[in-house]
Amino acid sequence: MAVSGFEGFEKRLELEFSGRDPVIGIGLRELEFESLEQVLHQVQCTVVSALGNQHFDSYVLSESSLFVYPTKIIIKTCGTTQLLKSVQPFIHLAQTLDLHIIAIRYTRGTFIFPNAQPYPHTSFHEEVVYLEDNIPSNLCYRKASVIPSKLTSHSWHVFSAGVVEYSDNLLYTVEVCMTDLDQTLARKFFRHPDDGKNGDSAGRDMTEATGINRINPNAQICDFSFEPCGYSMNGIDGNRYSTIHVTPEDGFSYASFECVGSVYDGDIADMVKKAVKVFCPGTVSVATTSAGNDICMRIKGGVEQLGMKCRSWSIDEFPAAGTVVFQTFTTRRNRI
Repeated sequence: MAVSGFEGFEKRLELEFSGRDPVIGIGLRELEFESLEQVLHQVQCTVVSALGNQHFDSYVLSESSLFVYPTKIIIKTCGTTQLLKSVQPFIHLAQTLDLHIIAIRYTRGTFIFPNAQPYPHTSFHEEVVYLEDNIPSNLCYRKASVIPSKLTSHSWHVFSAGVVEYSDNLLYTVEVCMTDLDQTLARKFFRHPDDGKNGDSAGRDMTEATGINRINPNAQICDFSFEPCGYSMNGIDGNRYSTIHVTPEDGFSYASFECVGSVYDGDIADMVKKAVKVFCPGTVSVATTSAGNDICMRIKGGVEQLGMKCRSWSIDEFPAAGTVVFQTFTTRRNRI
């Protein structure tokens, strides 16, 4: 493993808001773009591309993604960004629209380069203390936990808090983290020097060349390729998003795939399988939040169809987020 390199593992934050009256209209989408930019500046990232529809706005960032719904913000950043510094500013911006935070969830995997992380991300304990200090006291249903696996390089860190206990939701979240990418496939995410393309057109080419556009053919895709390597995309399909981020350098190669599913869907396991197949990683972890056991089993079956072996299956309950299932897989070439 490289002594140092770019940290692919993202930090992910989801903030949910509510008004005194039911939110009608665009809610948080009313926020000025300049206000969002100011928050991103504190996190230490910028917007490189954007796409929206009637349901939400999506932004590809210099380090991952931002999604803004009328009553929800999801921000995911990699590298040495200081994601949690966005908590207070987002809460304050929402208050200007008479919206108040009712739930928060922070998740991440295990950093490849933990010693490179800045405050408040130097440890999960420090992250939890920072969150506890920066959210209102009425978010009283709180829990922080590290969900382990049999792979020391993969564990799942979760902090959730809410004003009420979690009740069954029709939607669930799937977060896939992949390491030790197939080198031949990873090379497709390197730019050719002097290729004459901008980040958008080079990203579009990568989307098509790798088959990412076939993971969900119904999605509108906003993609971007970085110099000299790296790739990000956001997919929009009705009121649901998907997102992929790739750090292809050998020694610390990493890719992530995240999507939102509905209990009425039958295709999420197939999407996860297609995403994993794009990268043929040596190791995969899948964290599923607020999903039923049958969905998790279908995802497990899809990944195993690619020749991977499930190494661990862990479950934890969070009062404000429901059930989190964390699965890990390895290929035959990458045993424990």
